[in-house]
Amino acid sequence: MKQLMLGNKAVARGLYEAGCCFVSSYPGTPSTEVTEEAAKYDEIYCEWAPNEKVAMEAAFGACLAGRRSFCGMKHVGLNVAADPLYTMSYTGVNAGMVIVVADDAGMHSSQNEQDSRHHAIASKVPMLEPADSAESLAFAKLAYELSEEYDTPVILKMCTRVAHSQSVVETSDRVVPERKAYEKNIPKYVMMPGNAKRRHPFVEERTKKLAAWAETAPVNRVEMGGTEMGIITSSTSYQYVKEVFGDSVSVLKLGMVNPLPEKLIRDFAEKVDKLVVVEELDPIIENHCRALGLEVSGKDVLPMIDEFSQNLIAKALGKEPHTGRKLDEQIPMRPPVMCAGCPHRGLFYTLNKNKCTVLGDIGCYTLGAVAPLSAIDMTLCMGGSVSAIHGFNKAGEGENEGKTVAVIGDSTFMHSGMTGLANIAYNQSNSTVIILDNSITGMTGHQQNPTTGYNIKGDPAGKIDLEALCKAMGFNRVRVVDPYNLAECDAAIKEELAVEEPSVIISRRPCALLKYVKHNTPLAVNRDKCVGCKSCMRIGCPAISIKDGKANVDQTLCVGCDVCTQMCKFDAFER
Repeated sequence: MKQLMLGNKAVARGLYEAGCCFVSSYPGTPSTEVTEEAAKYDEIYCEWAPNEKVAMEAAFGACLAGRRSFCGMKHVGLNVAADPLYTMSYTGVNAGMVIVVADDAGMHSSQNEQDSRHHAIASKVPMLEPADSAESLAFAKLAYELSEEYDTPVILKMCTRVAHSQSVVETSDRVVPERKAYEKNIPKYVMMPGNAKRRHPFVEERTKKLAAWAETAPVNRVEMGGTEMGIITSSTSYQYVKEVFGDSVSVLKLGMVNPLPEKLIRDFAEKVDKLVVVEELDPIIENHCRALGLEVSGKDVLPMIDEFSQNLIAKALGKEPHTGRKLDEQIPMRPPVMCAGCPHRGLFYTLNKNKCTVLGDIGCYTLGAVAPLSAIDMTLCMGGSVSAIHGFNKAGEGENEGKTVAVIGDSTFMHSGMTGLANIAYNQSNSTVIILDNSITGMTGHQQNPTTGYNIKGDPAGKIDLEALCKAMGFNRVRVVDPYNLAECDAAIKEELAVEEPSVIISRRPCALLKYVKHNTPLAVNRDKCVGCKSCMRIGCPAISIKDGKANVDQTLCVGCDVCTQMCKFDAFER
């Protein structure tokens, strides 16, 4: 059956049709929907893991047990999972194992713009890269075949545009391979130095075999057109090239980006007058061509930053856009803001008011750095806030302790904040950590996590008690506050910063967008009481604006959280 399908949904369909039985992932835009869609198939066991490293190790265990497995993550998640990945390249697999990594060129929801092809090259793991939804489905299935034939995990590289765009796919029935028996094999699976040394030659030989396969693989195809220019490209860049040039140029479309073919590229180069590589971010294919001794153009005219577009490619390669549309016409910016009623807003307002140095973390609460709250000084990576505050306070020799806090979300804390907290407890820095518990993984679209008590399907699951956990880790001072209560937050922050021992504050209130949250009736402004002082604007609530010199509440947005009422000295906000 043919149907329009999101790229990520098509990957999930490919997992289903290939007989995948086990999925473990950590949510991360733009990869999240693969696992969410896979969870809709009752035949596949799916779970959210605490982090990507755990997800990859769990998927490896499942393939070791003889079932096809999968784990998914965004590009920065692959950094977290790099530890098992690089060694799994040596051990190989039993049943097939596929890893999806979704890169985010343009940084729509990411803190960097890394190119995951480097991980594939460095770990010596094959990587496939689809250019549309149909290929996303087909490549997911092919990845399992390659995994089992060549005894390797296989990475399927998505990007934001392929993951989140729709194109036509043709589905087929699910075929589940017979379960492969697990056989004890210490030299293959126990990577102590002596065994690992003997496995490395296997990896190098496997790479040679895969490179030979890439020479004639149907995923790498030549589309001959005009020969004045030949373009080597992959992924979404292929779509842009075809839209700009059509058949006026010849194209070598690469579906396997590691290892890259040699003879196929040389033969293609001989057929064209000028060779150009069009690839987003780093010059991986271009450098490969140069290593082959080919004269090639690419990053001399195309950027190494941000996403490409039809117009960008046309301009760089000397062709006018043939569509007649202004595809890159500037659209007015709409900066991201915390939602009306976001439980983090009151806490960040309080931290700003107390002139705290705030070491932040990864989540929607990172928006606490945006004006007018401007409450976050640093954001590095998942869990980085908790580890960093320890070093910040130790190096500060007491100068920073009474005015510095770390903030981290509940899901991020479970991901990689616990080890940093253990370091604070063990090495005893006078640090205050605030866990922003909004009862969900908010940034990626409301996925469950180990603190919520529900699994990926919404069924009851094990629930970690944050207070008990922090106390068990050695914290004597653990307290819970309601971020809607500004006075309570203010008192807690001042008291915990004043004591000379490590402490944890749990700011607990569910995300305002959760369906089960019952909101108060919206507020309105008594214009007779409002003096236009604009104090209420300091919390950056999108429901509040200034109209004709007075505060105004958009009642379609207001959830009646009452934070603004606590800021107004004139009692102008009324229900």
